Amino acid sequence: MITLDQAKALRRGDILHHQRNKNKDGTCQRWRVNGKVQIWKRAPHRVKVPLRCGLRLYGYINETNLGYVHLPYDARINYCMRGNHENNT
Repeated sequence: MITLDQAKALRRGDILHHQRNKNKDGTCQRWRVNGKVQIWKRAPHRVKVPLRCGLRLYGYINETNLGYVHLPYDARINYCMRGNHENNT
């Protein structure tokens, strides 16, 4: 899970790991920030991050679904690399 401040600090090319979407071998999918992070001056609790995975899969994360992704250097990276399908937090 990333925080709102971490999401606002993301830049194009940064890598995120999706906790629910898995690769065939059970590891977390890698999503790359594909553009500029959109923030609002009048609503500082809002954020919109454009993402890309692979060649044809695009999407966005916003303030409501920040819990689905985490940074690669987060402590959960071990969880992703083990290929466990159970959340052992």
